[in-house]
Amino acid sequence: MISVVLLGAGNVASHLYRAFKESANIDVLQWYSRSIDKISSYANDTHITDHLNDLKQADIYLLAVSDDAISKLSEKLPFDNRLVAHCSGSASIHDLDKKHQRAVFYPLQSFSKDADLTFSEIPICIEVLEKPNLKILQELASSLHCKTYKINTEQRQTLHLSAVFVNNFVNQLYRVAHEISDAKSINFDILKPLILETARKVQYMSPYMAQTGPAKRNDKKTIKRHLKLLENEQHKAIYELLTASIKKTHGQR
Repeated sequence: MISVVLLGAGNVASHLYRAFKESANIDVLQWYSRSIDKISSYANDTHITDHLNDLKQADIYLLAVSDDAISKLSEKLPFDNRLVAHCSGSASIHDLDKKHQRAVFYPLQSFSKDADLTFSEIPICIEVLEKPNLKILQELASSLHCKTYKINTEQRQTLHLSAVFVNNFVNQLYRVAHEISDAKSINFDILKPLILETARKVQYMSPYMAQTGPAKRNDKKTIKRHLKLLENEQHKAIYELLTASIKKTHGQR
């Protein structure tokens, strides 16, 4: 069994805690947060603390905190030469204080507070500086039934950048579409089957091959009509930028 001390109180920490508690191979010894009231309702039978000096000895300490907090928190940990891993997609492994055995345990997913997740479907990106620690992190991920990928900091940061495009930016486009349809009293639910089909197609074909629409086929009349319909200048700028990108990708002028 792997013993874990979890540090942090945000969405990632909360989802990790629930997943760990469901595993028979993981023992959450302790959960730390500066704001202990944020975790008290989740903790069940787990010991919680807001004092770093009270941290118990464990196989691994997971820092599920904001990127800006990783360096200072790891520096404040009142011990050295123990396995400490952060859960960030963009922070370097070297952001952790060098007094620790440094590692990264990055679950690549969008974590919303009230969203249900099947943790076994989440890929875990792992990085270590000391080779023996790789096995511990792989066992931790395996206990969650997750697939693991050994990825260095540069690869992980690039992966995180790619994730911003496929998740955050795409979601913003959903928001734009919601504003456009809502302005004409159109139910956004009508678009949801299209959203699901678009996501489904890239499971078995490349995004390049899956591309459709007026920009790809250089349908100038439809593009002009769409731009005329757009009353919001920011929406129009987004439309023009993405149209130009798709046309360039598919050799249109």
